[in-house]
Amino acid sequence: MDYRIISIGALSINDLWDKQGPARTAHATTTLIRSGKQNILVDPALPGQVIVPRLAERSGLSPNDITDVFLTNFRPSHRYGLAAFPDANWYISETEREVVGRELLARYEQEEGDEEVRALLKAEIAILQKCKAAPDTLADHVDLFPSYGFTPGTCGLLLSHNRSTTVIAGDAAPTIEHIEHGRVLKGCFDIEQAQASL
Repeated sequence: MDYRIISIGALSINDLWDKQGPARTAHATTTLIRSGKQNILVDPALPGQVIVPRLAERSGLSPNDITDVFLTNFRPSHRYGLAAFPDANWYISETEREVVGRELLARYEQEEGDEEVRALLKAEIAILQKCKAAPDTLADHVDLFPSYGFTPGTCGLLLSHNRSTTVIAGDAAPTIEHIEHGRVLKGCFDIEQAQASL
């Protein structure tokens, strides 16, 4: 089993930096994990026209080589490029899938008079429905690492190596500054859970 970073993510604004430039488009870090015959792409956050060539540059793989996609949470900044991998299995934590699904359905029902909003919500529901609840073990040496708090079901992956472990944490540990200061991102679903996960 091995892994490599395909694309390093960015916050729109890092509130722990002294100097702030203009706000950026936020996107998550994308990681490729190879385990046996599985090629797992975690958080395909860049748009398809960007993530596909980046994947080729960094790994020599094409979208058809990706067997599985894992989302650490369902926020759009973690899945802008998801549609570029239609033949892969799409996975997300069961908790995230259930809670977000209930919220989307409730919002859909509340928007009876606004067909444009309902169409957007229907598209989100269709994406979530294609995402399967991830099993506890995604591949050999690749296990779920629940890190609830930023979203209801934020979940990373624990990679077991011969002499060490690596955690792909997603937004549970967004930057080195957040880790050093013991701070979580603003806008957490549950700040206490997020702090415990950090």
